[in-house]
Amino acid sequence: MNAEKKNCDLCGLAVEVEGFQLNTKDGVKQFCCEGCKGIYEMLHGDDVLNESDTSD
Repeated sequence: MNAEKKNCDLCGLAVEVEGFQLNTKDGVKQFCCEGCKGIYEMLHGDDVLNESDTSD
């Protein structure tokens, strides 16, 4: 079990469930829920990479 807790890159709450993440120009961002992921995507859409951008 991983003892290191991650915090949401939008609101700062603990990330309890994996799977809410985005690949960005600054690296992988992790979120606590689908809502935070969606809001981050709206606010920082230009920084979010598509799947095709990461498979070089």
